[in-house]
Amino acid sequence: MTPWVRTRLRTAPGAACALALLVALTACLAAAFPRAVDRYGDAGLHRAVAQAGPERSGVRVTAPIPSPLLPQTQREDALRPEALSRQYADVRALVPEPLTVDGGQSTYGVSTTMDLVAPDPWLPRPTGLPAQVSLVAQAGLAEHADLRTGRLPRATGQVTSRAAEVEAAVTVETAKGLHIKAGSVIHVPGVEREPLAVRVTAIVAPRDPDGAYWSVRPLLRTPTLVRLPGPSSDADRYWLGALLLAPDAAPAILGTPGNPERYWQLSPATDALHAHDTERLRSAIASLESGPALQKVRTAIGDLADEYTAGVTDVNTDLDDVLASYARLREGVDPLVSVAAFGTGTVAAVVLLMAGGLAADRRRTELALLRARGASLRGLTGRLLAETAVIALPAGALGLTAALLALPAPRALPAVLTAAAVTALACGALPLRAAAAHRAVRVHGGREDVTSVRPSRRRTVAELTLVVLAAGAVETLRRRGTSGSAGDQLVSLAPVLIGVIAALVLVRLYPIPLRALARPAGRLRGAVGHLSLARAGRTSVPATLPLLALLTALTTAAFGGSVLAGVREARDHAALLTVGADARIETTGPLPTALPDRIRRVPGVDGVAEASIAYQARPEEGRETVALVGVDPGEYAALAGRVGVGGFGGGELRAAAGAGSGPATGSGSGEGGSGSALPALASPATAATYGTRPFPVGLEDGSTVTVRIVLVRDRTPAVSGAHFLVVDRAGLSGTAARPTALLLTGDHLDAGALRRAAGDSTGIQLRSEERARFVDSPLQSGAERIYTTAVAAGAGYAVLALLLALLRAAPERTALLARLRTMGLTRAQGRRLLVLESLPQAVLAALGGTLTGWAAIRLLSPGIDLTTIALASTQTAPTRAELHTDALSLTVPAISVLVLATGVAAGQAWWSGRRGSVRELRAGDAR
Repeated sequence: MTPWVRTRLRTAPGAACALALLVALTACLAAAFPRAVDRYGDAGLHRAVAQAGPERSGVRVTAPIPSPLLPQTQREDALRPEALSRQYADVRALVPEPLTVDGGQSTYGVSTTMDLVAPDPWLPRPTGLPAQVSLVAQAGLAEHADLRTGRLPRATGQVTSRAAEVEAAVTVETAKGLHIKAGSVIHVPGVEREPLAVRVTAIVAPRDPDGAYWSVRPLLRTPTLVRLPGPSSDADRYWLGALLLAPDAAPAILGTPGNPERYWQLSPATDALHAHDTERLRSAIASLESGPALQKVRTAIGDLADEYTAGVTDVNTDLDDVLASYARLREGVDPLVSVAAFGTGTVAAVVLLMAGGLAADRRRTELALLRARGASLRGLTGRLLAETAVIALPAGALGLTAALLALPAPRALPAVLTAAAVTALACGALPLRAAAAHRAVRVHGGREDVTSVRPSRRRTVAELTLVVLAAGAVETLRRRGTSGSAGDQLVSLAPVLIGVIAALVLVRLYPIPLRALARPAGRLRGAVGHLSLARAGRTSVPATLPLLALLTALTTAAFGGSVLAGVREARDHAALLTVGADARIETTGPLPTALPDRIRRVPGVDGVAEASIAYQARPEEGRETVALVGVDPGEYAALAGRVGVGGFGGGELRAAAGAGSGPATGSGSGEGGSGSALPALASPATAATYGTRPFPVGLEDGSTVTVRIVLVRDRTPAVSGAHFLVVDRAGLSGTAARPTALLLTGDHLDAGALRRAAGDSTGIQLRSEERARFVDSPLQSGAERIYTTAVAAGAGYAVLALLLALLRAAPERTALLARLRTMGLTRAQGRRLLVLESLPQAVLAALGGTLTGWAAIRLLSPGIDLTTIALASTQTAPTRAELHTDALSLTVPAISVLVLATGVAAGQAWWSGRRGSVRELRAGDAR
């Protein structure tokens, strides 16, 4: 077998190199996909945990002090660092995998659960109430703080609950808020003893203020002004701060009424959290909070051995809520990414099969001769497998290695499996195709024209079965949507299934128009048209694979392009609804008089609409408020028409002279002055409440205006919400009519120039900046990048499939042109012949791909919601992102197929015209 492989590689080095390149590229892409998914998934999870903050993501284990029935020395020993450290190690060891504890940010200690009043008169009393403090003896202060003044606290001898004085440290912020200096003494109440004196010996600065050590309990770092509960006024406040005792001084807290508790603060190692472990992480947290792990923790702490504290040890964390929120976001993103993965994977698999089929067809005569001379089918298949494996295995390993090095990720197994699948498919394509073609020993085969060969019954039954299964899957998806894992798989497979259905149907229908056109074309004077149709009808039956690749690629490209276009449109529309225009300048009071003119002169500004917005207007002196917007009807109508939100005719809101003006005090009868009511544009909710009758509206400046609703729109650019009114600014009082907001339009707005022109006293919102805020998680941006890459790769494989199909027929076409040139065919006629011969398949693929992509989008859009991948938060999203057809995504790939097919045919005719006919005829005879 070795001489066979060596001889074949020497005979066709170009084909071997092409196969190696194809396998290496495909294996690299296949291995890179799961690693890229892991990378953006982990980045999204880390972002979610970071945004939640240590106070939510940390795991806090708390236990009360031992029973008062125990000896006091035993209770004091339970609070000493030696016991707490041993229990901390035991608790860390009991944390279930894959949850990993970050030892650098985790800690333990003792703290009071009730704040202690500090009666010292020198402490600040902003409202006359004495300050309160919390005593905390937390381990690791020296490692997490920098000393600014004094020395770190320490315990002299063995501190007990009867200690008269202990040392403590405070942070810089606590010292500033409570007027504490190094050497200050703070007294806290005692229980059946004198007050405990706490001497501050150090003022420290946290090294990592946002780290878990300081942020799980922000009071350790920053004091706070506490408002008394109940109906007291806002002035009833007192200072609350934390005093950081030395860990050895923790037993002294037993002598205070602070009701101390032990705690072990576990911070998860963020880098060790992986998206693929989300479900296991949630199970681990559930076990810690109320499962077997909690029982083990209680045993390790000694909870179960103490009747007083039995079952009181508790584990609290919000990390499970963070993981659940992340899981919901990923559930909305993953099915859409899988669509591109399945589509691109199908096209790549078809291309590999086509490469094997092309090699088998090219060596058909050789393999038939070997079978005729006695070669067994098993022996022939084994030799071809060895020949292909020598090329594909190193190429697959090279592609896998490139993916592993280019995209570091925690898991390597999915990448290895996908690369191995690609390599196995590449190895088996040629042997299996050859085995199927040469099962029987024969030298000459019959005609396999599309228009003459009838599909077998087995093929018909298989195709019908596949069509029924695909149609059932699509219908199931439409009925059930994307809920559940089964729904996710249906979303992923649906475009591919629709492409398969279309390919099978089109291959069946393809001969019908060829037969219908062949007879009329035969009556034409020229021979090129009739000959091109005859040639197109003699296409080999295995043309199903190229058509399947093209239709799947075109469907995936159309579907993917529509998804990406829908995401862009949803973000743009949501940003528009948030800002109201391309840019917005607004203040809480009236804008400077000269500001609108300055803004109009800024380069890039095409239009400016002034608006006076009263957010707290009260119709009919009621409790409910509405936002009343005073505008120039012409400017505002132009703005609404340009941005496409709540358009109307400007003349419909134009106020008559004196309309709507009322008494400045707002205490009139509500008749609105001598003029008629102001025409108003209202939201549906406001219109349903007040109808079309005139009614008074009290404004924030004390004036009153009478309005009558004449137009109803769901949205309006100036304000958002369910209740609003838009009126002509000319009918408002002088104070109420002064503009408080400017709505700007322009395609190329310069944010810096706008801010310089507006000054620092105004707030500026840009639609482009608002649009960027909707991408809040790396999960969204990473999914978009992978989706775009997958669609581009699928398009590339589709082009390769088309080239392989044309390459398969290239030798026969070249020989045909050479023969026809000897009979007087001109070069121009030869080009037309090849172009017309290629058009039926190209037109079939282009039209079929366009229709299939359109059908896939129309069929699947009811079950697909793009809001998750498009917008940062589905709860606060001002709009819902839906999938709809995108004209460019449907037409551009189809036109590209037509251009490529005709271009290759014309190029082949041009190239063959430059070569001698004798050489081509000899080559054709040799074939």
